[in-house]
Amino acid sequence: MDIATLSGILVGSGMLLGAVFLGPAPGNFADLPSLMFVLGGTCAAILLTFPAENVRQAVRTGIQAFTAKNIPARDAVATMVRLAEISRREGIMALEKIHTPNPVLKKATLFIAENADPNLVRDTLAMELLALRRRHAIGISIFSRLAACAPAMGMLGTIVGLVQMLVSLKNPDALGPGMALALMATFHGCLLSILIFLPVTGKLKTRRMQEEHRLNIIFEGARCILENNNPRLVYEKLSSFLSPKERAGAQ
Repeated sequence: MDIATLSGILVGSGMLLGAVFLGPAPGNFADLPSLMFVLGGTCAAILLTFPAENVRQAVRTGIQAFTAKNIPARDAVATMVRLAEISRREGIMALEKIHTPNPVLKKATLFIAENADPNLVRDTLAMELLALRRRHAIGISIFSRLAACAPAMGMLGTIVGLVQMLVSLKNPDALGPGMALALMATFHGCLLSILIFLPVTGKLKTRRMQEEHRLNIIFEGARCILENNNPRLVYEKLSSFLSPKERAGAQ
């Protein structure tokens, strides 16, 4: 988990819990029925909209977005430059011996070792990008819908609570607590949306851009090595993907 995510969780949770426990009645915020109403209604709406397999995939993708280690773009450039050095020193067939857990990088080394047509590399990149965008689009769509449904279900829960409260108008002493409980559904819906669903949506979009960036570096690096395996020229071309600060770290 990166430092920004950890900081966001700690700061957000700390400020929220501080505001709750410094208030006059912190126990009133632990209203299980309203939380169950919001979560149950939101999950039902999602399952009615998306296939179950897509929902499971979105959950896995959402967890990976927070837990998977981000590989800086400069590291991808440095990796491709090292492959260029190996191919220049030992020949492109030496890249068949390269072992990596990254399936995309493994595919790129195979293309280089087999002296594939650069056009094949370009076409494969397009297909990989399409598959990546589709995979992330499912998760982004589902979590965006969750972020929209949670506050809506909270409002619905508040309406239900208000109706139940108005039924008991003959008891004025119950109006204050009843109003508080009715508003808790809206509180829980907004809380889930702002602190969970929207951050996951944003994180998935960021991860998609980072993965697309690395894919472009890896496949463009493979194409450069096939056309000219001079490590210096490979670096000069791939450095166009980096910011000036990142270029210093990749050399």
